[in-house]
Amino acid sequence: MEVINALGRRKRAVARIFVSEGTGKITINKRDLAEYFPSTILQYVVKQPLNKLGAAEKYDIKVNIYGGGFTGQSQAVRLAIARALVKINAEDKAALRAEGFMTRDPRSVERKKPGQPKARRRFQFSKR
Repeated sequence: MEVINALGRRKRAVARIFVSEGTGKITINKRDLAEYFPSTILQYVVKQPLNKLGAAEKYDIKVNIYGGGFTGQSQAVRLAIARALVKINAEDKAALRAEGFMTRDPRSVERKKPGQPKARRRFQFSKR
């Protein structure tokens, strides 16, 4: 099997992944998954598509990720992995879509408006 690549995004985070056959090793920015994401919840999020298909020990995954925070980054990696697995085997798409792993989450930070301290927060109103 040749190397399959895919892209995942969430908020400001962008993850480019390269999937090849292997033993289940996930490397993120040249660091191990457990080292990059110390939280077990974030590790679980990254592995969700692999666990759903029972392919956790089949592929080696190299990830280049930048931008965003740790939650957005983990979800960007999850989307990229799901897209790569669909490239490898198109029949898996229905199972991954049912779990919501194939959908790009469009929510991002609302822009700050002029004359206000934040996007929706306004300065305190004073009648007099």
